[in-house]
Amino acid sequence: MSDTGTPDGASTPVLTTRLARRPGPADPVKTLMHSHRELCEHAVDPLEIAAGLEAHGVTDRAAARFRHRDVFSLAEELYARVPRSADGGRDTAEATTPHPARSTDPRAGWALRTLLPGAVCATAVVALRYADGADSAAGGLRPATGLVGGVALAVALTVALRRGPLRVEGHTAGVSRLWVCWLLAYVLYGDVLTHATAGDGPHGTDPLAHAAAPLVALAFAVAPAAWCAHLLAVQARRRLAHSRSLAEFASRTRPVLLGLLALYAVALAVLAVLAELVLGGDRGAGTGHPVTTVALGCLLLLARLLTVHGFPGAAATGLATACAVEAAALLLTTAGRVPGFASVSAPVRALVEAWGAGAVPALACGAAALGLLIHATVALSRASAHT
Repeated sequence: MSDTGTPDGASTPVLTTRLARRPGPADPVKTLMHSHRELCEHAVDPLEIAAGLEAHGVTDRAAARFRHRDVFSLAEELYARVPRSADGGRDTAEATTPHPARSTDPRAGWALRTLLPGAVCATAVVALRYADGADSAAGGLRPATGLVGGVALAVALTVALRRGPLRVEGHTAGVSRLWVCWLLAYVLYGDVLTHATAGDGPHGTDPLAHAAAPLVALAFAVAPAAWCAHLLAVQARRRLAHSRSLAEFASRTRPVLLGLLALYAVALAVLAVLAELVLGGDRGAGTGHPVTTVALGCLLLLARLLTVHGFPGAAATGLATACAVEAAALLLTTAGRVPGFASVSAPVRALVEAWGAGAVPALACGAAALGLLIHATVALSRASAHT
């Protein structure tokens, strides 16, 4: 991908003339070439070198010090000058071919696996409702059904995320799983606890009465989340191949990210509404479930995308922030029931009275998702995030 339109890695008269004018110590690229030799030797194309340079802090402005207009042009010279690694297992034909998408799993395989959590969750909800309708002789059926359903859902999520575009390569922060478990547990018990502490008393004792629809919608939303992650990887790689600078790549990638997130939010909203219509729910327990479900789903998707593309710390921070807000709301409402401390819980009580208990997770997850979105528009518009 050189200035003259010749294939990557080919020797061109322009490049030869340029290098001829840079003998010995006067060559400003030589030091950079030695410091990043391993990157250059194992790169399959100049795009990978450009992404690696960007990850090490080499910007288009810094490339000017090496007599190049941008990092992409500098990467082309490094790719041409550094010989390929003999044991890298990549021949010349492969080196001139762009990387495939992040997911190398057959598309039909991971697409079907992403439907598994929704199917398992829906089956578990139906089984629990059947257990509710059983006679008193089967009094121990409901806890056993709930336990089996929870374990089956955890296994289904593991299978769905182990392969495909949502797969996380290498080591990730295990603490993020703890935050996700908290958020999902709050879907089950958060509204009940908030009403019990901020309201006049418990608003029902059955979490399934109001949490079944949101959980089923979130479980089925794994499928559109995987497709959005797949499309982001494909479109980003395509724009990386046709961009001539890091700034151009970023300007082309941000609309794709925002568009895919909007598409996912619409798909999740449709799933949430359908789940409410089919399964019903205790609407008195809080504000409209679709709003809360969409906020939580967008937060989980953004956190997963950042983790997949190498930013697990930011993802964990966003998830922890939402958990902290929800925990603080519960603590404030609990403290407000102590004589003399009623004013402490006044803001949360006012929010619950105006919009319902569901406003607490909607606000917590929505604010955290907005923060992650701002970070993602910067982090995921870098070339180094897509190699």
